[in-house]
Amino acid sequence: GMRTTKCQLLVTSLCVMLLGLSIATLSTVTHYGLHFTLLSNISLESNSYRVIHHAAFYFGICLSMTLVLAALLSSAATVRESQLLTAMGFFCFALAFCGLVPAACWRYTHSTEVEDSMMDVYDLVYEEVRRNASSFRRHELTAIHEAFLCCGKHSPFGDTANVETKTCPSSQAHSAGQDCLQGIRDFLKKHMDFVSTLLGITIGFTVYGMILTSFLWFSIHFSSNLDRKGKYILR
Repeated sequence: GMRTTKCQLLVTSLCVMLLGLSIATLSTVTHYGLHFTLLSNISLESNSYRVIHHAAFYFGICLSMTLVLAALLSSAATVRESQLLTAMGFFCFALAFCGLVPAACWRYTHSTEVEDSMMDVYDLVYEEVRRNASSFRRHELTAIHEAFLCCGKHSPFGDTANVETKTCPSSQAHSAGQDCLQGIRDFLKKHMDFVSTLLGITIGFTVYGMILTSFLWFSIHFSSNLDRKGKYILR
């Protein structure tokens, strides 16, 4: 009955709030994390990585705020049995769902674009250092090597030993160190897998929240109508 729905909605609201806060945390870590900021600061205007980097952060924060608001409204609606709050809670769940589904689709259709843009940044810096060994670019390349714990890349030109000697951390000698393009790819895959899992779970809870809020709205609506009929008959 209504009591079961209310209990389920309160639990769902709590889970959605935690998921919303998790998305906000993930967005902040992605935006301000060393690995991502390094590449974003280096990338050129022609490279799409910086745009993706900023867009992902703002989208994630907006999405998390919508989820937290949906959770708060649903909880308040459950406690107060308010049709208006229930409708607003449903609207916020629906709004979050409309953001989550395109985000999940984008993650699968554009993951290679993110990977390519990150590796393009590394290629740009590496080739500039290989050609003229500018001290500024060498400093950037050293920072990338230290952040991703990798060393250089396999180059068709073959003359990479000089670059790697000057820019790789001592713990990542090229014979033992990981190729940086592979290192960036592996790092991004782990990050994207985590994003996919979080989006999938959140979509599930959002759909469940929509079902519960709509069910609660109808329950409140019909019970208030029955109450009114009862009072009318008693008079």
